[in-house]
Amino acid sequence: MGLELYLDLLSQPCRAVYIFAKKNGIPFELRIVDLIKGQHLSDAFAQVNPLKKVPALKDGDFTLTESVAILLYLTRKYKVPDYWYPQDLQARARVDEYLAWQHTTLRRSCLRALWHKMMFPAFLGEPVSPQTLAATLVELDVTLQLLEDKFLQNKAFLTGPHISLADLVAITELMHPVGAGCQVFEGRPKLATWRQRVEAAVGEDLFREAHEVILKAKDFPPADPTIKQKLMPWVLAMIQ
Repeated sequence: MGLELYLDLLSQPCRAVYIFAKKNGIPFELRIVDLIKGQHLSDAFAQVNPLKKVPALKDGDFTLTESVAILLYLTRKYKVPDYWYPQDLQARARVDEYLAWQHTTLRRSCLRALWHKMMFPAFLGEPVSPQTLAATLVELDVTLQLLEDKFLQNKAFLTGPHISLADLVAITELMHPVGAGCQVFEGRPKLATWRQRVEAAVGEDLFREAHEVILKAKDFPPADPTIKQKLMPWVLAMIQ
């Protein structure tokens, strides 16, 4: 059995892994794990990943979880352009720096924006107070400013003149609040131009394909009560 990737493109780290593999011509078998149906919480998927999260990778008898670990594994196993994860010590350290920072900052802010603005009220039928939503959007705005000031600055990409794993991980996160209707790039010309560069570097068709699900999330039908009961503890833990 060759490389298998367990993904749902609703998930931002799954989108990063999917784009990276497709862009670099890495052959893989796609195994869809439907998050909205709670398939990641099943006993069957727990045999692949006991943490019950996507993405997950199987390469023969080897199984790997956590999106950053999977991306790094793919850069090391396959011949991909150096700019994704440079050999130069300091250039690589800059990518590592972003990947270490984003877990508890941009990811959290983008997840909370998606769920508080759209998924809680529209999909789960749970109201979100105006105060909670306002605080979430303020948190997102603060994090976006950090992304610009600390990482993007006046560079073409987050860590230098070329796209890297940092940009791929960042853009897939930012498309979460975009899917919820947040005007993430409005009033932020540097960030908007950066997005255009990333999209062009990835390829517009692949970018559109990877983000089709999240951009149509507003059209999801409301969850039935059984699915809602199954998903609610997972969602609450995820957005803490």
